[in-house]
Amino acid sequence: MSRAPIFLNELGIVCALGRGHAAVRDALFTHDAPRGVMADAGFMPGRTLALGAVNGPLPSLDDRPVELRGRNNALLRDAYAQIRGGVRQAIDRYGAARVAVVVGTSTSGIGEAEQAMAHRHAHGQWPAGFHYVQQEIGAPARFLAAESGARGPAWTLSTACSSSAKALASAARLLRSGAADAVIAGGADSLCRFTVSGFMALESVSSARCNPFSRHRNGINIGEGAALFLMTREPGPVRLAGWGETSDAHHVSAPEPQGRGAVAAIGQALQRAGIRAGDVDYINLHGTATPQNDAMESRAVAAAIGHEVPVSSTKPLTGHALGAAGAIEAGLCWLAMVDNPQARLPPQWWDGEADPELPRLDFVAPATRGARPLRHVLSHSFAFGGSNAVLLFGAE
Repeated sequence: MSRAPIFLNELGIVCALGRGHAAVRDALFTHDAPRGVMADAGFMPGRTLALGAVNGPLPSLDDRPVELRGRNNALLRDAYAQIRGGVRQAIDRYGAARVAVVVGTSTSGIGEAEQAMAHRHAHGQWPAGFHYVQQEIGAPARFLAAESGARGPAWTLSTACSSSAKALASAARLLRSGAADAVIAGGADSLCRFTVSGFMALESVSSARCNPFSRHRNGINIGEGAALFLMTREPGPVRLAGWGETSDAHHVSAPEPQGRGAVAAIGQALQRAGIRAGDVDYINLHGTATPQNDAMESRAVAAAIGHEVPVSSTKPLTGHALGAAGAIEAGLCWLAMVDNPQARLPPQWWDGEADPELPRLDFVAPATRGARPLRHVLSHSFAFGGSNAVLLFGAE
């Protein structure tokens, strides 16, 4: 397999912070008050929750067959529109059969199935606008292939919260193998009661903005969104310099407490990139604000990187977008590395009361700037079942 460098040439992003580079970047680096996640009293009857919802209307999918309609795919259409020009150029240059699609998701079209089940319960029949294929895990990749005209390999990964981070690593392997010359890679997840209720059943949902790594942390905010990259071997603003993937096989939902799998994934990413721990300028933490994840991750960072590198969890801004989280947070890293001459760092919004039981980390305060523009950035994604994925980005 070739060792050719892999580049993230284009980014399309939509999340609770906004749509497109300018809106998301401005909201990410605003330092007067946190943006994104907001209280919502209508999503779950009788319960106010803080959610990372994408506000405003999404693109219509009426021009697509019913099997390809749904909120997840509408989020993908929004993100894809931002990179459409680059993808068309890639198809013109390489041919449609040489352009692949790899995306990650957790929900796919479960939200549509949820609404259809309620309709069937009330009326005794399925609604006219529902097809069971909408909820299949492969639906996002099918949609993007149809949307883009790409005719290369197309698949969807679903490994819970590591899904779209692993999609970027999978895309890199496709490019290095020579099986594709360009890949549309990323992920999408959409809010639905099914997933929110599932995390509520685990007593893992916070009714207020989440508070990662605080002694007072008490759960996650569920979010939604999509992020897509055009990845090629052609030089671009950011390289996927390294990645690491491990599996704890420890517990179906709890992480391995000492973070050994996370440490190994970080080590793989550093080794692939050919850099040392001290070369890392910033880490975007998984940082869910659950007791066990934050404890594990802080130990892993301290063991693998140390205490001095600036770190933050951006989930108080975007919410935890589950299968899309890795791609969205990769997008935030991309935005911090591109057109950011002030070296502004993604901040962590929290109460500032660190858990004394956890290793000390250097959390980024709002308005913080790095000593130099970011050169090497890590992004962590740690999922149920012990699926760990770490991405390492390098600036050109």
